[in-house]
Amino acid sequence: MKVIVPMAGRGSRLRPHTLTTPKPLVPVGGKPIVHRLVEDIAAVCEDKIEEIAFVIGDFGIEVEKELIAVAEKLGAKGTICYQDKPLGTAHAVWCAKELLDGPVVVAFADTLFKANFKLDSSVDGILWVKQIEDPSAFGVIQMNESGAIVDFVEKPKTFVSDLAMIGIYYFKEGKDLLTEINYLLENEVIKSGEYQLPDALRRLVEKGQTFKPGEVNEWLDCGNKEVTVYTNQRVLEFDKEKGLNTVDNSVTLINSLIIPPCYVGKDVILENAIVGPHVSLGNATKVSNSVISNTIVQENSFISNANLKDSMIGNFAAFRGKPSDISLGDYSTID
Repeated sequence: MKVIVPMAGRGSRLRPHTLTTPKPLVPVGGKPIVHRLVEDIAAVCEDKIEEIAFVIGDFGIEVEKELIAVAEKLGAKGTICYQDKPLGTAHAVWCAKELLDGPVVVAFADTLFKANFKLDSSVDGILWVKQIEDPSAFGVIQMNESGAIVDFVEKPKTFVSDLAMIGIYYFKEGKDLLTEINYLLENEVIKSGEYQLPDALRRLVEKGQTFKPGEVNEWLDCGNKEVTVYTNQRVLEFDKEKGLNTVDNSVTLINSLIIPPCYVGKDVILENAIVGPHVSLGNATKVSNSVISNTIVQENSFISNANLKDSMIGNFAAFRGKPSDISLGDYSTID
C-alpha cells in the first residue's frame, strides 16, 4: 500500500496563520494536521504502508525533513514531490505519479476524519463521503440502485446529492488512475483553470470500474479559523477517549487550573490562569492573569490579562488585552 498526500495549497482562508506555516502543519491538539491524517490512515489501514509521498510547494528543507520523519515513524519510506503551480487536484496527484502503481490511498491534507476504513478488494475503488446539509460548496457523488458510484459533480448549483467527497480515496490499481490523469493533461481537460480529479474518476467509471462509497462517522475541516478551532476541540475529545496524557510533565503551574481536555506542551508556564476546556498551548508558551477556553495557541507565545475563547494565536506572538474572539498570526503583538 502506498499513500499520496497532496498538500501544496496556500491555505489562504486560514491566514494569517498560514503566512509562515503551511496549512497542513498548523497544529490541532498539539500535533500538525498532516501528522494526524497519516497516523489515522495507518491506524485503520489493514495493509502495511510502504511509502508516503507528500506533494508540497516550496515549504523549505526543515518542513521536508519533518514530513519524511512522519513517514519513517510509521515504518514507511517518505518521499517529497513538488507541485510548483496550483493546477488542480488531478495534477497534484500526478506530481506523485511514481507511486501510482498497485494499491494506493490519496488523502488531501486539509481534513481529518473518523471513518470505517475497511478496504473492499472486490471493488476498484472507494471514495469516503459524508452526508451534509449544504452540498453546494463541495464535490458530491451520485449512486445507482446497487450502491455503486455513477457520477461525480463538483459544487452543484442545483441539488443532485448530499454525499460530499471528503478528499480521501482508495484505488486498487494506481496505474489505471494515472492513465486517466494523463488523458486529462494531454487533452487539456480543464475546469476553472485546473485539472480536476473527479474528471479522471468519471472516466474510470465510464470504462466499467466499480467505485463504492466509504462510511464517514465524522468529518473535520481545517479550512478557516472557526472550523480549525472546532476541529481542535473534537481532536482533544478523541484523545481524551483514548486515555492519552496531553499535558506535559514539564508544565509549570502557579496558582493556575487546567480544565480538561487540553493539550499543554513542553515548558509551558501558567501563572494565575484558568485554561480549558478545549485549549491547545504550544511549547514554551506563557499565560498569566488570563482565562482561556476553546482556543489554539502555538509555540513560544505570551498571553497576559486576557479573556480568550474561540481564538487562534500563532507562534512567537504576544497578546496583552481583553478581546474574546481574535485571530492573531505568527510574530504579532497586541498591547
